Amino acid sequence: MAKASFKMPEDFLLKISKLGDKTDEILPKVLQAGAEVVEKKVRSNLQASIGKGSTPSKSTGQLLSALGTSPPRQDKDGNFDVKIGFSEPRADGSSNAMVASVLEYGKSGQPPRPFLKPAKSAAKNECIEAMKAKLESEVGNI
Repeated sequence: MAKASFKMPEDFLLKISKLGDKTDEILPKVLQAGAEVVEKKVRSNLQASIGKGSTPSKSTGQLLSALGTSPPRQDKDGNFDVKIGFSEPRADGSSNAMVASVLEYGKSGQPPRPFLKPAKSAAKNECIEAMKAKLESEVGNI
C-alpha cells in the first residue's frame, strides 16, 4: 500500500516548540485537521477511479465505505502519526488493501487507475495549510 509522509516546515516546528506541556494535547488535533484534507482528496480520487474503464462497473461500494482515518497516536519513539487507509476485511473475506493495490497499480489485463499517489501530491499544500491554521487556532487559545 502507498505510504505518504510530509516534512514539517521550520516555522511550524518552532511554533510547536513553544507549546511546552500542551504539545501532546494540541498535536493530535493538528494532525487530524491535515488528515481530513488528505482523506477528502483520496475519497474524491477513489470515486473517480472506481468502475472507470470497466463496463459494466463491478464496484460494490465496499472499498469506498472502508476508507477512513485512524485517530492520531503517538508511537513508542514519541512521534505522532495518523493513518488514512481501509478497514479490513471485506464482506467476502478478501482484503481491501489488495483491492486498493490492484486499483492503484493494475494487474494483468487491468490497467492501473491510481488514486493514492495523485491524492498525496494534490493535497500536500492544502494539508500543510490546514495544519498551520489549526495550530494557529490552538496556540491562540492558550
